Amino acid sequence: MTPQIRITYRPNSTPLSYTASPFKLLCRDICLALRYAWALPFAFLPLRIGRTDHLDELYPSVRTGVSAGFQVLLAVYQVLFLLSIPVAIIFMVPGVWIFLYILATVTLNHVFCMVVLNGSQRLIVSRVPVPEQPSHSDERWFFINGIAGSHSWVQQNVDQLSYTFGRKITGIHNRTYGQVATQSITIVLANSIFRSGFVFDLIECLIQRCFSYATGDIRSAYPLVKNALLDPTCQKVVFILHSQGGIEGGLVIDWLLDALPHDLLQHLEVYTFANAANHFNNPTRKWFPKSNGSHSSTLLEQDRSVGFIEHYANTVDIVAWIGVFHFINIPNRYMGRLFVHPGSGHLLNQHYLDPMFTLGPDHKVLENNPFMDMEVETNSEKMPEEDCEQTLLPTSDSQGSPDKIDSQVLRVKDFSRLWKYRNGGSPTD
Repeated sequence: MTPQIRITYRPNSTPLSYTASPFKLLCRDICLALRYAWALPFAFLPLRIGRTDHLDELYPSVRTGVSAGFQVLLAVYQVLFLLSIPVAIIFMVPGVWIFLYILATVTLNHVFCMVVLNGSQRLIVSRVPVPEQPSHSDERWFFINGIAGSHSWVQQNVDQLSYTFGRKITGIHNRTYGQVATQSITIVLANSIFRSGFVFDLIECLIQRCFSYATGDIRSAYPLVKNALLDPTCQKVVFILHSQGGIEGGLVIDWLLDALPHDLLQHLEVYTFANAANHFNNPTRKWFPKSNGSHSSTLLEQDRSVGFIEHYANTVDIVAWIGVFHFINIPNRYMGRLFVHPGSGHLLNQHYLDPMFTLGPDHKVLENNPFMDMEVETNSEKMPEEDCEQTLLPTSDSQGSPDKIDSQVLRVKDFSRLWKYRNGGSPTD
């Protein structure tokens, strides 16, 4: 039986446009997070400790223990810090002492995160021994991680991506601290506060998503992707995004759509996992035959600006519920095909790559796994209009067509373009 997930929209809860008032968006996002808070405990489940590979985020090791333990302590530290500010104001602590307290707390928080979690490198390149084929010399592969991404976790991410797709992967480290700033003195103070750890990273996500604010990692990613697309020796740019990286990658794409001609954007391919963005643009471009030096009214060809976009999400992942699941069915809001995996968890290696692109003992992707062999239906079943419901099968949208049909049985692997890149392969364009 084909697994299904039912996503419900009610007429009075249509999401705001992502160009609406940032403060209204912020309020809606907070309510949305509370609505799906039930899924938060499943972000790290299943643990699969006995079956995890050394590249998995929760693989039992000293490095994992130090990183995870520090993140827990940091989360408690940050929550207590945020709660202490209104208490200090209520008890009328002098402003200068509150300022010094904030300065000392934030400085200590930042120093510990830089030393223990972040490191000094913005770019993290895969370092596993994967021989690249000569046909890959005209490709560039980039990755942006999600929240609470320590240097070691991002290194594990790019290494597993490298094994999976047989290419060198360059990770743009979305460090576990925010760099939020505006012209107002209030947000300048926030820039000093939201600088490190899981709790502050969540606040940074809200600011990025609701205010469309470009933090340092977004500004680092944009020229890398843009220059690769402008490089005449580069014929393909693959952009892989996870969680908060979906917000950042979406903003990068917005900038690219403004800056580059569409024929160059056709070389860009985007693949997201647990995308947290509230929009994902890919406008239609139209071609008209020329007649006597002017455009005729006859449409010759129509396609999307960005070459390919695919989204992958677990059914029990709070980030997917407040991101891609919540917005995917809004027309022209969230472009790309969606692949739904009936499982839980939010970690990239452990809960997405492992079940979807399962590696064997030789670090090669196995040709079969339960997700890619899952049967799918090509058309979504419309529910009664008064309920405003729609059932989303493992795949949705209609970008492209399956590569093969075996006795009329369609499987996820027949639709997934990313699957064709496994073990150094390439799809047929």
